[in-house]
Amino acid sequence: MINTRFSVAVHIISLIAAYPAEQHSSEWIAGSVNTNPVVIRRITGLLKRAGLVSTTPGVAGITLNKCPSEISLLEIYHAVILDDALFSVHEETNPNCPVGRNIQGALNDTFKDAQLAMEQVLANKTVADVVQDLKQ
Repeated sequence: MINTRFSVAVHIISLIAAYPAEQHSSEWIAGSVNTNPVVIRRITGLLKRAGLVSTTPGVAGITLNKCPSEISLLEIYHAVILDDALFSVHEETNPNCPVGRNIQGALNDTFKDAQLAMEQVLANKTVADVVQDLKQ
């Protein structure tokens, strides 16, 4: 199963974009995500490091640094997924087995193509698109 960090990050940014007048505290966002505020602060820290959001020490609230239509889901993905490889092939295979000896080479190109396809989809979808989908 792929880590849920990405979907939570999209949730955070979409919530801020959908409700710009709210005070976006980690507690308020955690209520929407249904998680602990510590999880929200941890992911917000990654988003902040990527330049997507801003926070002010001692002041509750998170703000977007760009317009929602300028934030692609790929930017969010790269901000919070620390290991860029979506797929990886198990290592330590049996070199005496024809499948074990060749499985990495057989799958590497397919996995790279799948990753590229996913990234192209994410690059073409913005937070504004997600917010629009939420309103329907």
